[in-house]
Amino acid sequence: MSDERKYRHRGYQDSGRAEEPRGRSGPPPPREKKEGPRGRGLGAPTETVFRCNACGEKQSGLDEITPESICKRCGVALHSCSNCVNFDTSVRWECRRWQEIPARVVKKTAANDCPLFTPKVVQEFGQDRDKPKDDPRSAFDALFK
Repeated sequence: MSDERKYRHRGYQDSGRAEEPRGRSGPPPPREKKEGPRGRGLGAPTETVFRCNACGEKQSGLDEITPESICKRCGVALHSCSNCVNFDTSVRWECRRWQEIPARVVKKTAANDCPLFTPKVVQEFGQDRDKPKDDPRSAFDALFK
């Protein structure tokens, strides 16, 4: 068989061929590490918010949620099973603490006076308070500097 092979990529019968030099030798240099928060990772500004399960509107005053509380945007009751941290459709009576409640709540979006209600709060990425909102003129100037 001749020395000319059909396949010349690395790893295919390398023992019979001389090593060809590569463009660079060794591993790449380490990347430059930036200081401070970088977008949406660790150290990014966050805030704890409660949102309406029906429309997603951010609600204020977590301690002030009563059975009569309604969403300002869509008018749905906020003190309901669907807005509770214990709401889970995969367990009995759709409540994680079903052993402690006396009876099943049939309508999960209706207002109720469940003593186990805890608002479903989440951590969201907050806005940087130190960055002012850019107006279109300054954005245009920054683009063509």
